[in-house]
Amino acid sequence: MARKGLLLVNLGTPDAPETGPVRRYLREFLSDPRVLDINPVGRWFLLNFAILPFRSPKSAHAYRTIWMEQGSPLMVHSTALTAAVAGRLAGDYEVELAMRYGNPSLPDAVARLRAKGVSDFTVLPLYPQEAASSSASSLARTYEVLSEPWDVPNVRAVPAFHSHPAFLDAFTEVARPVISEARAEHVLFSFHGVPERHIRKSDPSGRHCLDSKGCCDVLTEANRHCYRAQCFATARGLASKLGLGPEGWSVSFQSRLGRTPWVKPYTDVVLPELAARGVKRLAVMCPAFVADCLETVEEVAIRGRDQFLASGGESLTLVPSLNSHPAWVDAVVRLVRESEAPATASPVPAAAAPEAPSRAG
Repeated sequence: MARKGLLLVNLGTPDAPETGPVRRYLREFLSDPRVLDINPVGRWFLLNFAILPFRSPKSAHAYRTIWMEQGSPLMVHSTALTAAVAGRLAGDYEVELAMRYGNPSLPDAVARLRAKGVSDFTVLPLYPQEAASSSASSLARTYEVLSEPWDVPNVRAVPAFHSHPAFLDAFTEVARPVISEARAEHVLFSFHGVPERHIRKSDPSGRHCLDSKGCCDVLTEANRHCYRAQCFATARGLASKLGLGPEGWSVSFQSRLGRTPWVKPYTDVVLPELAARGVKRLAVMCPAFVADCLETVEEVAIRGRDQFLASGGESLTLVPSLNSHPAWVDAVVRLVRESEAPATASPVPAAAAPEAPSRAG
């Protein structure tokens, strides 16, 4: 019987909160054509003359504000999750953590699994919603690494889990006591943004995504691969489980880069708008991330809080990510176990299935 291995893949993090390591990390990340999908020559000039010289020291400073004694939050929490999942799957799976960019690298993680005799691989990209710049890039690189030897192993990928009950239940368990203690009047679901052109590339019809106000209100065949639609599906699911009323939650997108249009509404625009509407106590959840990182701890809990308070709000509470919470460990194990059997039903709901409308802004 083939020995089984599980590869948990996250995006990545610099090795240290200093300009050099951050610059190396950003270079690898932004050199990916699935991330910065422009002409290769233009990408090289933009990266080397506009982004890296200015963004590297700025990002290094941001990393220093959140760096933990054991390393970056993303690495610390991902390592803890990997150890917990390995303990639960001991005897059935060898488990390794890999980063799409930086360390531990995908080639190194695959080599460690091969050294343990693994010839049957399960890959779990740790991104709830699928996007070209995260899950697709991670899977493409994983397949490339696994196909380098003469004999290609068996490989299965765990699909995006944006609406999976185990994922939603785990985040609800983490969020409910935090929201209650904060006495939050409103919950903002802030997802990582992507360029609008990425969304349009995932629309097979070329006529649905971003072409109507309600294009993300229901998951259908037309938008089943749409990152924005999957984000709204996650928000609807969490709002329902948390018992939030129609006016008690909204959706936004953070971390945009450059001048081209990204998916809207933007978090840094929505925060002052919520304060202007009279929201005083705000809770923010970031369900595009399963581990706390620069985008949650520094961008939302530090800069976002400062912006909200300066706009008239009284408190902004970041709901921690799933990290290595026991409910998330349970969910990961469930996702892996379910991947062992052939799918029996489509994860996309029928177009006529009733869903609450999406709330933006």
